Amino acid sequence: MNKNIKLAVAGAIFAAASAAQAGIIIPAGDWTLDISGNVNSYTNWTRFSGTTGVLGGLATANATGVKTSNTMSTGLLPNFLSVSGSTRQNDLDVTFLISLNPGGFGADAAQGGSGTEHRQAFLTFGDKSWGSVKVGKDLGIYASDAILNDMTLLGVGSGSGTLATTANTTTLGRIGTGFQYADWKSQIAYTTPNFSGFQATVGLTQAWNHEKTDGSAGFSSTSARAGAGTAYEGKASYSFNANDVTGKIWVSGIAQQLKGVGFDDRDAWSADIGANVNVAGLGLTGYYYAGEGTGTTFMFNNGYSAAGKKRDSDGGYVQATYVLPTKTKVGASWGISNLDLASGTDTASNTLLVKENEMWTLGAYHPLTKHLNLVAEYNNVESKSHSNVEGKTRAVSLGAILFF
Repeated sequence: MNKNIKLAVAGAIFAAASAAQAGIIIPAGDWTLDISGNVNSYTNWTRFSGTTGVLGGLATANATGVKTSNTMSTGLLPNFLSVSGSTRQNDLDVTFLISLNPGGFGADAAQGGSGTEHRQAFLTFGDKSWGSVKVGKDLGIYASDAILNDMTLLGVGSGSGTLATTANTTTLGRIGTGFQYADWKSQIAYTTPNFSGFQATVGLTQAWNHEKTDGSAGFSSTSARAGAGTAYEGKASYSFNANDVTGKIWVSGIAQQLKGVGFDDRDAWSADIGANVNVAGLGLTGYYYAGEGTGTTFMFNNGYSAAGKKRDSDGGYVQATYVLPTKTKVGASWGISNLDLASGTDTASNTLLVKENEMWTLGAYHPLTKHLNLVAEYNNVESKSHSNVEGKTRAVSLGAILFF
């Protein structure tokens, strides 16, 4: 399995139970092809409580009054089928990767199943002496380490009880309850060589649209989206290995300028810092982010008021995992994402805008084989608006994920 798909898919193993394995290797002339990916599915029992109507809330009670639901779906990862290739030509290492990503949810007869995404289609070229360049669509740079270290990457996290259409391919994991979504972006990025554990990446990525939301009760009106230009992203990390202690420390950031009418504050940004340490079967992760105008959960979601004023946001998560003698990895994590009101345009007494999304998770990830993991999770999600409207979901998920 090449190093790019390890990052985007099998890198999930870093937060769970087994080691990443190579895919199906096929020599093809000057190229070496690698067919790899994963298949996963979960059954999810979810209980709702609280009130509907929290804008941006991830634990909103069911609007029809239904208190429980059961869904069958993929987890935070969709199913992946990736074809990659690598070759050495003219003193350059050249690679490509293309993936197909079908979901696993469907509740309507004769609809053909879940939606399909196309998350990756990129090429790289470079040399270990000077680094590499990536061109195409892949996981974003900012906040990528936050999701790759999240233990729910092998499981479900939040969102299992709110799947409503076949267009939904995945759940949310800890997205929006501890970090912002890195997402899958078209990009041109440069990564340095590895200097004794230190490595950095900088890139231009496709900027996302910004959605401004009304600050009045009910949020009945939503103004037009502003056009997006280019985003600037970067990260730096240091990986270490000393005796039985391994780990990684990283920082990353994103900045984007608005290109639309009606925005008073045109510069939006977020930055983060995180660390992961592993020793004798114990893994510890800590992460924090903060930003202005980048919103919560998905990048730029609710980042601006209807008057074009940006909202501050921050959050983070802590996580502890331990590998038992049976090779089962058990873990517990807690995280929260906060969104402030825009100065002078949002009023706490009449807004249903989400104030915080919080989740704690208990999980067990057992490697039945070197490729196949059984997964059990319990997730408790609570959302609160600035006017103290609350929604809650509690979910149990059982399933399996296989990497090849």
